[in-house]
Amino acid sequence: MTVTTSEAAKTAGDWRGADLGTRTVSYTERDAILYALAVGAKATELDLVFEDQLRVLPTFALTLAQWAPDALGSAGAFDTSTALHGSQELKVLAPLPRSGDVTLKASVGEVWDKGAAAVFEVKVECEYFVATWSLFAPGAGGFGGERGPSRPAEPTGEPSLTGVLTTAENQTAMYRLLGDKHHIHIDPEAAARINQPRPIMHGLCTLAASTLELARVAGVHPADLVSLEGRFAAAIHPGEAPSIVAWGTPDDLAFQVVKDDQVAISGARVSFSTH
Repeated sequence: MTVTTSEAAKTAGDWRGADLGTRTVSYTERDAILYALAVGAKATELDLVFEDQLRVLPTFALTLAQWAPDALGSAGAFDTSTALHGSQELKVLAPLPRSGDVTLKASVGEVWDKGAAAVFEVKVECEYFVATWSLFAPGAGGFGGERGPSRPAEPTGEPSLTGVLTTAENQTAMYRLLGDKHHIHIDPEAAARINQPRPIMHGLCTLAASTLELARVAGVHPADLVSLEGRFAAAIHPGEAPSIVAWGTPDDLAFQVVKDDQVAISGARVSFSTH
């Protein structure tokens, strides 16, 4: 059964297949450049920051589609004050234009029952990409649904690539201007309410910044991203410099972001087109 957001859903499972609507979003070259700078592009990386040579980072798509998971929360599917962004997937279908209008269709995919929590998958599709948010909602489980897939095994052995994710003190202050204005990323009092000593990095900013650094150390172009996925396991704070460790080749890299021996992004995988 398809459930629309205007209907009252009795359990989390009733939201499976719900239509979250269609929205056309507009952006300019300035937005795409601001995004690149916010995820760590350097002033010397001209085709990321100079409009005359601009290639739009594929992960910019995730800021264009942020309205969809927010819409599900606003519709009452889960408690927005306790829900967490568990993981993210992005599949690139075609390069994003330098500017323009993009029509996005959003829906709820699977809803997994983890017992004490539910995991909602929000899928956003358009001609350029398919993006899937996994949202972990405490207290919404126990509706008799399937548990869903278990976490993939983490890679072992000697990594083939390593790097350092150098974050800036003002990185979250910049990234939030692209649309994700949750207070935990800017307000120390809001961060304290989730037991953090200071505001935390946006998960999607950290994930995108990681792919930018991986592209550098792998010798590929970050705009040649084909697919990306990762699970948010621990917070990173602006100004920190966690390690990136990766296994494989640029067309299929498994990676982790590690801070003080704690994995902050786990189960991550990225693929770049190597032409």
